[in-house]
Formats: sequence, structure tokens, C-alpha cells
Amino acid sequence: MAGLEENGPEPTTSCADPRGDPFLHTRFAIPARPATFLRRERLVRHLDQALRTPLTVVSGAAGAGKTLLAADWAAREDRSVAWLTNDAAAQGCGMFWAYFLQALSASGVPPPAEVGSPADASRVDQTLLTRLAAGLSDRDRPVIVVLDEYDRVTAPEIAEQLEFVLHHAGRGMRLILVTRTEPLLPLHRYRAVGDMTEIRAAELAFTPEEATALLELHGLRVPVSAARSLVERTRGWAAGLRLCALAAQESPDPETYLKEFEVDRTTVADFLLAEVLKRQTPEAQDLLLRVSVLDRFGPELANALTGRTDAESVLAGLHRENAFVEYLGHDRYRLHPLFGEILHAHLRMRSPGLEPDLHRRAATWLRDSGSLAETLGHGAAAGDWEFTAGALVDDLAIGQLFTGLRSDHLAELFSGMGPEATSPATDLVRAARELARSNLDHGLAHLRHAERSLAEEDRTPAGESPPGLAAARLSHALLEALAGRLTGSPARAETAAETAAELQQEVPAQLLDAHPELAALLSTHLGSTRLWAGSYEDARAALSTAVACSGGASTALPREESLGHLALIDYLNGWPGKAERKALAAVTETERFSLREESGSGIELLVLAAVAVDRNELDRAQAFLDAAADSHHAMRDPVMRAGRAIATARLLLARGETHAALEAAEPAVSADVASPWSEAHKALAASAVHLAEGRPETAAELLQGVPGDQPACVVGAARAQLAAGRPAEALDLLDRVRPEGGTGAERRTGPAVTVRASLVRAEAADRAGDSATARRLVAHALHEARRERLRRPFLEAGPWIRPLLGTVPLRGLAEGWLTPGPPPCAAPRAHPGDQPPPPVVEELSGREHDVLERLAQMMSTEEIAADLYVSVNTVKTHLKSVYRKLSVNRRHDAVHRARELRLL
Repeated sequence: MAGLEENGPEPTTSCADPRGDPFLHTRFAIPARPATFLRRERLVRHLDQALRTPLTVVSGAAGAGKTLLAADWAAREDRSVAWLTNDAAAQGCGMFWAYFLQALSASGVPPPAEVGSPADASRVDQTLLTRLAAGLSDRDRPVIVVLDEYDRVTAPEIAEQLEFVLHHAGRGMRLILVTRTEPLLPLHRYRAVGDMTEIRAAELAFTPEEATALLELHGLRVPVSAARSLVERTRGWAAGLRLCALAAQESPDPETYLKEFEVDRTTVADFLLAEVLKRQTPEAQDLLLRVSVLDRFGPELANALTGRTDAESVLAGLHRENAFVEYLGHDRYRLHPLFGEILHAHLRMRSPGLEPDLHRRAATWLRDSGSLAETLGHGAAAGDWEFTAGALVDDLAIGQLFTGLRSDHLAELFSGMGPEATSPATDLVRAARELARSNLDHGLAHLRHAERSLAEEDRTPAGESPPGLAAARLSHALLEALAGRLTGSPARAETAAETAAELQQEVPAQLLDAHPELAALLSTHLGSTRLWAGSYEDARAALSTAVACSGGASTALPREESLGHLALIDYLNGWPGKAERKALAAVTETERFSLREESGSGIELLVLAAVAVDRNELDRAQAFLDAAADSHHAMRDPVMRAGRAIATARLLLARGETHAALEAAEPAVSADVASPWSEAHKALAASAVHLAEGRPETAAELLQGVPGDQPACVVGAARAQLAAGRPAEALDLLDRVRPEGGTGAERRTGPAVTVRASLVRAEAADRAGDSATARRLVAHALHEARRERLRRPFLEAGPWIRPLLGTVPLRGLAEGWLTPGPPPCAAPRAHPGDQPPPPVVEELSGREHDVLERLAQMMSTEEIAADLYVSVNTVKTHLKSVYRKLSVNRRHDAVHRARELRLL
């Protein structure tokens, strides 16, 4: 794998992490050892075994000397070592793997471009991990990867993903975990086969002889007995020894001080406050206490919190003095975590009430510097919700509540905003949060409040309007378009879109360029509403605009939704193949950016279900419907509800469950305007039920009022008329339906409609005794249906068609896809009713294969979880995914299907 060779080409890696921030290169640097560092050869020799085992764990308490040991060992190696100091694990899987890949690049062994990089800080796609593991497994020399501070990785899914890469990388990677806690990995497996090197707390502890040598490096010469007493008191804790040595240097009686030193958190805190903080100048003490509310900071931000201008020199001095201030590069600093925590607690005790003011100052400074995420975090910590909501709206970033990238984070951030916060921005944020969850009543109420507030600000004298008013009004227009979509109100959405187009001329171009999701969301909402109104071509224009939007991950979700809606248009027009291709493209649109499946409406899954019904792949259709239901999609608009009703009713009809189909076709779709296609397909389903139960007159009456621009319903009405004994009326109706090549609405009619129309004509000819015409029409239908694998029209046609399909000219057209073909000589004879199994939609992941193998062994969910060392909920999640991919909904069927496909 050329991209993973030490001297390979320059990597095509991103210069920014999934949040858009530059990678912090200090996180890839092997930490420098201080002048007082003591190299302990016994540990170095033990760590050398890391080159012979896939996994090495260096585990111990904070300050046990883990990092310095690994850094000293890594710096002496004659090969590249990829070093990553974990800091972003709390941000999610995507951030962890983005930094992991960047660490490989920084060490000179970059992954190839096809591996990619996560765009969502909270997710990573399994495909990326598979490609990475495959690339590593092809290496002649293993990559050495050190993950420092791995205890910060607390998400089980990250540990599971890391174990997957480690397992499948084989001899291509040597992984060293430096951690305070037990890693969430199946360590017993590696121990059992001798594939793990372990250095634990007991081994990291200093011996009396080593403690004596360490104290000598600090200029302290004490007898071994004094060192032994110190080791007993500190249990050999490296940081305690060093802290004690620093303090003893200032003591007139070092030996006595060492005997009295107590190692507990309070003592260490007292020591740090007394011997580090209080030794600084008053200005430095004030700065340290105030910046303790920050994760990272530069001199300018520190100055904003202190009100002075000396932060640059103070911070540089503190760093030089090793006063627990770490330099991150790019003029950025952070406090040592333990020191920062102690300072933060001391700040609250020493200056009650100051912390909110510091957060407010930080938020104000960061808003001017352009760091929106940090601005919002500090604004929320200050409890200044008018400011925080105003920053989000003024930046035109309210659309991020709907993109799936930062939606959950922003929703959680504003969850603490109480009713006392009143401004147009707070009302807009409240409306956005509620509408994002399809909570119409609350969302629309907040939207009305925002509209009134904005109207009042519009009436302010010229030159006195707030500077962010245009952005607020544009944000309001976006939410109005969404409200029009959710309420099924085309006029509302059209008005909002027109208003948005005008307001975009008033908003700074750089804001619009920075937030392409806004235009994509607007087009998606407008297209969905037009589709609901039955304006297919206008809907297609708006949805195609959204699909064409740039912006990468930020517009992936509206692109997915728009593709799903375009797929529904194709399905309604009778083009199942086109619909399926667009729906599958919609699924992959967000998958390649590792976005959550439940972020959008999931309309593409419903389309896939409906297409599967037309192909008589009923288990597959059920799997898609279950996937759509289980994903808890947030955007539950009328189009989605009607789409689910159509797919569910058709599936139940195919299964012969007529009463349930009738109920499913009558969903509680609340909308301001009735949808012509939704009403038509509701009538079509009801008509099919009555026809199946032998009531052709009732079936025909139900479709009499359906407009002629719904070809599927026209064909359904013709079928009902024929069943009622009125072939002339049936043929008159069918004359309205023409295949592609006609004019106007007729041009959009696809084979799912025309095949059914041909079969109704064929049945009429067969009843009239014109068998030649009937065979010709059935042959034409078979030709059209075969390309699309349309089986349901022939199964719905009734018993009259069976003799025709058995005739020589037609049997060849039907064999192999509609009826069983001749079996191979060595194959067992197939049953007449068997249908070819549906293809697997996606390949199973490695973990899904593991679960499937244990299913075949008749293991319970709890037994699988115990055997794989994962939670029961994790196993259930894998099972759902396996069922969906294999188009089944039961354990036995999954195993049977997997054996058919030779997956077991």
C-alpha cells in the first residue's frame, strides 16, 4: 500500500479537523523529557517487547510516569513512531479518527487518499476503518502508533472501532496505549495468545534506588532509607516524588520534609497552590485563576479576561518556568489539567460570582475573533442567552440545527435557556429546536413570537436597526419555509422562499459562503412542499438545486433528503428503477460523511420499500420499513407520512392483509392543503382492497373522482371497471395513459403504470376471445417489466394470466425472474412458488459477521454480548443492521439467507 510507506508520496490529507479547526500539531509531537527525567532501563527493556506484540498497554495513575517513559522509548527508536496525545475523544468518533489519521501522516506514514477522513466530529463510517485496516495489513514493516492519554477515550464505539482496526491490521501495526484506566478492549484475548505487552502501575512505581537517583537529579542527596520511606508514603508515584522533590528543594531540612510529605489530592492541591501559584507575581496569579475557565487560550484572550495587556510575557514566563502551563504551538496555551482543575475550584472559593463574568468576557472576545463554537460555549456557561442566541443567528448558523453535524450539540447547548430570555434571536432558536424535532405546536408559537419581535425592530428609525437584523430575518425565512413544509402549506413555503431570495441580497456574501447549508435547506423545504402540492416539475427544479449544492458535509443532509424526494417523484410517476437509484444515492450521501441516519426524514427508505413491493420482494420491503421506523427520523413532514402510508398499504395488500392495508392507507396526515397524489393513492389502496374482496362496483366508485393526472389511479379505475363487467369504459380510461413519448403529463408515465395498463388491456382482450391480442399485450408487458423486475402487476392480474404465461412464446420471457427457470442438473428442484432472493443492499461489517456467526450457533443475545465483550444494546444494534442488510426480520431467516449467499 504505497500511501503507507515511509518514503511514499505526500499525503492528500486535510489541514483541518472535522470542526474546521486547524490540527494541533503539538498533539503529534513526542513530548520532550525534562532535565530531571530519570531513564529507567528496566522499563525501557520491557517496552522493547512492544515491537513483538500487536498491543501494548502502559497503565497507571495520573503522574505515574507513563507518558515520559513512552516518549523516551519512542525518541530512541530507529523508525517512525506515530504519536497522538488524545484530547478530542470527547468530541466523538469522527474527531478521534481524524486525528489518528493525521498522526500517521505526521510520522511520515500517511494513509492513502482513498481512506478519506471523517467530516462529522461525532461519527466515522465503517468503510474508512476497513480501508485503513486493509492498508496497514499490507505493510512489510509495522507502523508503531502511540496513543497517549487514552483514558480520555471513554466512548465504547471508539474502542470497538480501534479493536477492529488493530485486529484486521494484523502484523502491520503495533499499538501502544498510554492510559490511566483499563482500555475498553478484549484484553483477555490478547493475553491468552501472548499478543500483549503490559506495563502496569506496580511496575511503573519507583524503587527506593530509583527514587534516590531522581532526588539527586533535583539536587537532593538523601540516604536510601529516607528515599525508601518516601517511596512507601507515595507508593512510588512519579509525580508525587517530583512534586515532593521540588518542595524539598526549598526546605531547610529536605530529609524531614520528605518524611512528612502526604500524597493525597488535598495535599497535592495545597502544594500546587502554595508552591506554584503563590510563588508567582500577583499579575500572574490573577491570570492563572482567570484562564482556568478556558480549555485553550492565547495571550489576547487572556488579556480580555484580565483587562491588562501583559499576558504574552506572563504566559511565556510561566511556560519557561514549567509552572504547569503547556504551550500548544500557534501562540496557544493550556493549563495542566490537574492544575487547571485546582485553580478553577480556587477561583470559585476566592472570587464567588466572578466565573460567569469571565465566561461572558471570553464569549465577547471570541465572537469578535470569529470562533463561533467557543463563543456559544462560553456564552451558555455565562447564562447570557440573548447574547448566545444572537451570536448564532447573526452568524447565519441557525441551519446547523438541521444538518446533522452539530445539531445535537447545539440543541443540548441551548437546552438550558429559560423563558426569561426574550429576544428575536432566542425565539428563533427555540423555534428551530422545536421544529427540528417536528414539534409543531411549540415551534410555530415561538416562530410567531419571533415574527412579532422582528416586526417591531423593523419599525425602528433608519440607521438604528440592529446590525444583525437581515441575518435574523433570513433565519426566520428559513424556519418559515420549514414550517410550510411541516404543515403542508405550499403558499407559506413559497412566500418564505421569495422573502429569503430578497434578504440574501442584504446579508454579507461571506456569511452566505460560510453557510451553504442555508440555501440547501431552503431548496429542500420548498421542493418538499411543492411535491406535497403535486407540482412535480417545480418540485424537481427546487430539489435538483439542493442536490447540486456544494459544501461537503454541511449540505449532505439536505442533499440526501432532496434525492429521497426526487426518488419519490420517480416512483409516483412509475419509474421504480430510477427511484431506486436515487434512493440508494441518498443513503450513501450521508454515509460517506458518517452522519447519523436519523438526522433527516428517511424518505428514501420508504421509496426503497415501495419499489421492493412492486418487485414482490416483501421481506426486503418490510426490512426497509422497519429501518425507517427504527431510525427515529426527526423530519416527520406530510410527504414522509404519506410515503409511509403508501408503502405500508401496498405491502399489506401484497400479503393479503386487506383490512390492515385499508387502515394503513388512512394515516393521520395533518396538512393545510390536501395533496392530490396522497389522496389519489389513498383511494387507490382502498379500491384495491374492495376489488380483492369481490366488490368491483365499490372499487370503481372510489376512483371516479380522482383527477386524470394520476395515471396509476386511472389504471386502477380501469381495472375496477373491467372487473365490474364494463370493458368499454375500462378501455376508454386506459386511452388516457400513454408511455413516455407523449405530451404533457403523459410524458412522465413509467413502466410501473404502463405494464399494469397493458395487462388490463390484455385481460379485456382475453375476455373478448382475442387471444392473439392478449398474448401480444402480455408479451409487451413482460418486456417492460423484466428490465425493472416488476413482479407484482402479474401477481395482481388474477388467474386468467397463468395459462398465457405457460405458452411457448411467453414462457421464455417470464422464466428466471417472474417464474422459475429450468433448474441446473445438479441443483435440487425448486418449488413453483419460489422467487429469487433479493440482493444484499450492503456488505456486512466485520463485527456484523461476528454476530451472524454466533446467531448460527444458536447463541442468545446475552451470550453473544458476553462472547464479544460488548453490551447487549450493541448486539441488538448489530442485529438490526444485519436484518436490514439481509432483508429479513427474524434470526432464523437471517441465518438461512446468509447461507444462501455463502456468508456462512
